[in-house]
Amino acid sequence: MSVNTTEEPFPSGWHRAFIVLWLGCFITGMGYSMTMPFISLFINELGHFSRFQLNIYSGLAFAATFISQAIVSPYWGNLADTKGRKLMCLRASGVMAITIFVTGLSTSAWMIIFMRLLQGAFSGYINNATALIAGETPHRKSGWVMSTMMTAGVSGNLVGPLLGGALSDAFGYRIPFFITGGLMFLTFLFTLFLVEEHFTPIKKEEMKPMRELLHLIPNIKIIYAMFITTLIVQASVMSIDPIVSLYVRDMIGNHNNLAFIAGVVAAAPGLGNLLSASKVGHVMDRVGPEKVLMIGLTIATLLFVPMALTHSPWWLAFWRFILGLASAGLLPAAQTILTLDVPQEAFGRIFSYDQSFQAAGSVFGALLGSLVSGLFSYPMVFWLTGLTLLINLLIVYINRTKQVA
Repeated sequence: MSVNTTEEPFPSGWHRAFIVLWLGCFITGMGYSMTMPFISLFINELGHFSRFQLNIYSGLAFAATFISQAIVSPYWGNLADTKGRKLMCLRASGVMAITIFVTGLSTSAWMIIFMRLLQGAFSGYINNATALIAGETPHRKSGWVMSTMMTAGVSGNLVGPLLGGALSDAFGYRIPFFITGGLMFLTFLFTLFLVEEHFTPIKKEEMKPMRELLHLIPNIKIIYAMFITTLIVQASVMSIDPIVSLYVRDMIGNHNNLAFIAGVVAAAPGLGNLLSASKVGHVMDRVGPEKVLMIGLTIATLLFVPMALTHSPWWLAFWRFILGLASAGLLPAAQTILTLDVPQEAFGRIFSYDQSFQAAGSVFGALLGSLVSGLFSYPMVFWLTGLTLLINLLIVYINRTKQVA
């Protein structure tokens, strides 16, 4: 029996926690996107690299964080179920403040990769904030809250590339890392003093084994399908992110405003997400997350065709904006399905597994984009990304049909 079949009282303070955590996720998303779209250009300044070497170093710098994240996430998930999600948010924001700041001091590509690896081992603010608010929110509001939480990260992802691009063009690629480190320290302070978690610690000896908890889930196959969805959707994002600034440079050359133009292209999906996420959340509450997920995957798959064919950074930005409109409900829909079907005492562990799949998708996507662009061409990355989304659509459709049947 699903845990959500009975309505339980929720503390009224969930509104304040929601606002503060939304702000924390916004800062985290903004800090990430202030630096990452330009890390390949930063690496390029640290040595003389061939196109293939630069693509590989960029891919490794992107993937490093998610490799370590995928390995340690289950451990942090178990700790979240015994110690609470607030502690996990503090751990993530505090350590990320240090590692991101030190990344700005890097003198080689390998130092950047190492710091990214260390950052990933302690990251996870957004996922833990999502799990925290999911446990505090009334079930009737879950779709809206999860979608609105998604706007925090995407709003940050919208502002970050524009701010980071302008700062990089004006002051160099190191400054955004220093500013991001300071912002993450502010996130640590906001979470420490303003978020109150209503959490009853589960003693380690009283924790049910994960296998036993999985038996309480009515349709376990849809949970596995959502893990795969998280992986592929994240891979579709990360296959493009490591190469977007290099792709723009390939289109327009070493333009004076290269970083800013690349920032606009990087920010375009975030703007689309921001404009549609809240509306998609209300639709999700009416028609259900499965339908939203299916429609979003269909449109996203089709949009990678014109992106692969364009030769203008402005058209690329336009199609990525439309992609943001269409894909705003993908991860929130998958996470909403998880929250509706998973016992609350397993939230931390389930969300940590989901985070591991998200991290694995980031690794797969970053390496796929770097290798394919290095061996073939940048447009080929878009064709292969569209193909992976089509496979995801088929997986969700098959499992959804069985569920309905």
